[in-house]
Amino acid sequence: MSPTLRYARPAIALHWLMACLIIALYFVGISISDIPVGPDRILVVTWHKWIGVCVALLWFMRVAVRLTHTPPPLPANSPAWQNTLAHGVHIALYVLMIAIPVSGWLMSSAKGFTTTFFGLFDLPNLIERDKTTAATLKEVHGLLANLLMVLVVAHIGAALKHQLIDKDNLMERMRPERQRKAGDRS
Repeated sequence: MSPTLRYARPAIALHWLMACLIIALYFVGISISDIPVGPDRILVVTWHKWIGVCVALLWFMRVAVRLTHTPPPLPANSPAWQNTLAHGVHIALYVLMIAIPVSGWLMSSAKGFTTTFFGLFDLPNLIERDKTTAATLKEVHGLLANLLMVLVVAHIGAALKHQLIDKDNLMERMRPERQRKAGDRS
């Protein structure tokens, strides 16, 4: 596949880094309620928040890369409705990748807990402490996270469909480049 038909290296790196972080955050997030209240739970919540802040910061980098590097075109043989759906899912993924960390930050603020970045600095509380608002934001945060996972599964399913059924090599666009050995021409 030609380099012009691939995403830019920064886009590929951010895609896979954020994918790993987001999936880890999701499973850590759904396990928090199973951890008894105490130091272990506080530690897990703290790490969840720190990594969530990282995802938000990486989101800004990813948007900057997306705005400065034209993505490769979708396969010409894909029906228009599939291309439209793919664009819609990508937009929804980008919206959720920032909405979820922001809703978590709002929830922490409403619970009266300051969000820090790896203990280096505190993020300002965005809203006043309020139990009812905190409970609502917890529900919103969870709902958005579940919606993101549904879209992630759909995204993976669509990529696999293109690779295994359509055989249009679409996944090559986002595959990290492998190191070539001396004399390797492939």
